[in-house]
Amino acid sequence: MNSAHASAPHSGHYYVPQPSLYPFFLSGGMFLLALGFILQMNRFAPGPWVMAAGAGVIGFVLYRWFGAVIAENQRGDYTGWEDQSFRQGMVWFIGSEVMFFAAFFAALFYCRHISVPALAGMDPAFTLYKDFTAAWPSAGPKGASFTPMGAWGIPAINTALLLSSGITLTWAHWGLMKGRRAQLNLGLILTVLLGVVFLGFQAYEYHHAYTELGLTMGAGVYGATFFMLTGFHGFHVTLGAIMLAVVAGRCLAGHFDAKRHFAFEAVAWYWHFVDVVWLLLFVVVYWL
Repeated sequence: MNSAHASAPHSGHYYVPQPSLYPFFLSGGMFLLALGFILQMNRFAPGPWVMAAGAGVIGFVLYRWFGAVIAENQRGDYTGWEDQSFRQGMVWFIGSEVMFFAAFFAALFYCRHISVPALAGMDPAFTLYKDFTAAWPSAGPKGASFTPMGAWGIPAINTALLLSSGITLTWAHWGLMKGRRAQLNLGLILTVLLGVVFLGFQAYEYHHAYTELGLTMGAGVYGATFFMLTGFHGFHVTLGAIMLAVVAGRCLAGHFDAKRHFAFEAVAWYWHFVDVVWLLLFVVVYWL
């Protein structure tokens, strides 16, 4: 890694890559994925195959496109201008993710503290839900019965796993800053493994909820908000684990040094954000 190229911030012109067809191919893959989903929802036989084709195109384009970006970075095409842009872009991206989850937490708050009590407080003479109470967890006036998910089983284990992954990731960052490659690589590998174990426990939790607790998407407002929040968080953990695995592979290949490692920092920011969201989710969804 040529760190001397980064020692002169904002030197030269902003790097502009050559025109590429990747955006068009990516758009086509997304179209096929959406089309396949629509076909599947309407029970057309080609649906799964069209979805698989779209996912394959998207995966191929991302692999080649990100590979091109990595190659540009390794050649030293990026200077302080690009580094500043990348950092600003990541800050805005994480800010949009904060708003994304804030909307879902707000929906849970509204359902739990406003709409459910309002329904229970209506005059029985003017409501269809005469026996409805404001107890939480609630399936709502017409939801199926269920057993809520407890906080001190798998959710508590997953909390410990994510907190531990934040520690191993920070330990890996220290190794990078000190030039200790073995510490860097081991810390990243441990972080990825902890993320994968988290996802395995969450998959088991979902199976347990559906098969034994009656906690499904049809379990009224609690089921809907539960799977909405935990499902989207699990999706973000999946993306974070994939990004960490890519960064780990680059570290094993000798990429990054103490001065040039924004890709590592960006993924670390994202992972710590996911950790914070889980802590809020554990308290609000599982515990309270």
